[in-house]
Amino acid sequence: MAGPTYLVTVSGRDRVGVGAELWAALARLGERGVLSDVAQITIRGYLVLCAEVSGADGLTADAIRDALALQNIEGDGLSASVELVAADQIGDGRRLLVTLLAPAISAAQLHGVFAAFARHGATCERIVHLAVYPVDCYELVVLGSDHAALRDELTLVAQSTGLDLAVQRAGLHRRAKHLVVMDADSTLLQDEVIDLLADECGCAKEVAEITNAAMAGEIDFAESLRQRVALLEGLPASVLDDVRARLRLAPGARTLVRTLSRLGYVPAVVSGGFVEVLAPLLAELGVTLFAANHLEVLDGRLTGRLVGDVLDRAGKAQALRRFADEVGVPLEQTVAVGDGANDIDMLAAAGLGVAFNAPAMVREHADTALSVPYLDAVLYFLGISREEIDAEL
Repeated sequence: MAGPTYLVTVSGRDRVGVGAELWAALARLGERGVLSDVAQITIRGYLVLCAEVSGADGLTADAIRDALALQNIEGDGLSASVELVAADQIGDGRRLLVTLLAPAISAAQLHGVFAAFARHGATCERIVHLAVYPVDCYELVVLGSDHAALRDELTLVAQSTGLDLAVQRAGLHRRAKHLVVMDADSTLLQDEVIDLLADECGCAKEVAEITNAAMAGEIDFAESLRQRVALLEGLPASVLDDVRARLRLAPGARTLVRTLSRLGYVPAVVSGGFVEVLAPLLAELGVTLFAANHLEVLDGRLTGRLVGDVLDRAGKAQALRRFADEVGVPLEQTVAVGDGANDIDMLAAAGLGVAFNAPAMVREHADTALSVPYLDAVLYFLGISREEIDAEL
């Protein structure tokens, strides 16, 4: 029969050495007490340090208090308590990670999230403030049983309160190697490459109309791309260099790629754009895994045709799976980021699909959405803090 479990809490004004004193006190219990869980938070010098101790039937609260007294933990603004944990408080629920993100997170927004926890019998075990700039981001460890229902309600809460919110299973897999696959146009880049090419040939209006219809899912992407590329017939190939020079990375794009690479993750790009424009830029960023369409060039001019199969909606998902095999990670350890209808299959196939400033139709098929303009906010969904991101600077 399992013995009692006690929660030991040390709280008050923090001081050097208090952690060492607590562990020394609990070590005095020997085999009578087993340390089963630890948690700590310090806010502006105020400490709350908790230890869960389980033991044999002979372990008592007084025995723990005696051990604490021998280490002189209390005093100088610190107090210690020992509380018996009731059996029904030692739950066997599963943990979720809930990431909240917004330009600034208010008490009202947190109320909406925590009220949803309460309605589903879930509790928040830990809160970590991942970032305060350029967005506000918290990661919550939540213990509950009905994950599907909680996820659905949190999605509604996020929509009604203006939060970007991701719900993922907790576990060490989040810090295992991940593959992060991004769309290029309007995701990694601020621009649509085909629109910049259209500017060069004077057919911007016609191309924009086809682009908008394709992004909204009104026209098959492969056919729409062929129609747009056909309008570029006759452009000199030197225009490709001019367009590349005009490309603007999304805010945070360079930081995202650099941080992923530094921390052992693998960045990749799967684009409905063109290798001839993207390849030099991606080489500069250090992205070696990428797939895109090929423009046909004859006698130094664009023919208005593509070479090979079109990398369309289905092709993007296939590329993600191929890259995952090459890198050696399961699909559940992949992240896909995109903004258009041709990204939907890729977002659905990935372990975490992120709709980046995308229309409602795309958001409906993604696991989470980002409505802020900073692409490096994707890092927070991997549990990477702003402090870790800035550590390389």
